[in-house]
Amino acid sequence: MKRRLLLLYICICIASPTLWGQDFAVPGVTPAAEEVKAKASRYDRPVNFGIKGGFTSSLFLIQHLTVNGVSIDEVQNNYKIGYFASIFMRINFGRHFLQPEVSYNINRCNITFDKPLAEDAAVDAVPEEASITSSIHSIDIPVIYGYNFIKEGPYSLAVFGGPKIRYILPHQTSVTFDNFDQTDIHESLYNLNVSATVGVAVTISRIFFDFRYDIGLHNISKRIAYGISSDDTETAVGNGIRFQRRDNVLSFSFGVFF
Repeated sequence: MKRRLLLLYICICIASPTLWGQDFAVPGVTPAAEEVKAKASRYDRPVNFGIKGGFTSSLFLIQHLTVNGVSIDEVQNNYKIGYFASIFMRINFGRHFLQPEVSYNINRCNITFDKPLAEDAAVDAVPEEASITSSIHSIDIPVIYGYNFIKEGPYSLAVFGGPKIRYILPHQTSVTFDNFDQTDIHESLYNLNVSATVGVAVTISRIFFDFRYDIGLHNISKRIAYGISSDDTETAVGNGIRFQRRDNVLSFSFGVFF
């Protein structure tokens, strides 16, 4: 009898450390599932704030361009790199989100075309090239709605779109006219204008990348004023420079969520 009690005591002593070393598991939930759930909650906050910056490429869609009374049908867009920086807030609704932003943008573009020949020009005369170069500084306020097609923990893929209000800063903005018959040419732009924004975004943990395209919805050129050169012709004075343009912008950005 004593031997049996001694043997039972030895078995209990051996088994006790093993029992105490085990974690208490929640029925139906594995430790791996709990870890994934904890990680996902860190990236599924109701509201996120962030900053981003990137590069832009502008396209000026010219309409009704006339120089000295002659319509110009062929215009070459020469892309120039601009840049921007912005802050934003993202309000999350499951897979959906609403994201207002405020950004400072510098968009650059250059267009060139063949200037019309004078009426008395020689038959074999080669037209000269004229150009318009723009550097537009603006404060942009887009409000976009997005939907995450993929949203698994720290990874997501979303598409988005929405309106954008832009205020052009007249004192920082410059437009240069080269090789025109007129002198002291100055273009006035509408300070306030509206665009539509569409794009796609990829998020990895707190870092994201987005590509977007801004579509100008109306003409941004208000008027063109100029002086008269000494060799200006009556045609140049009477008709001058007239055109309308919309500003479309392709952008790429890199950002961080806080």
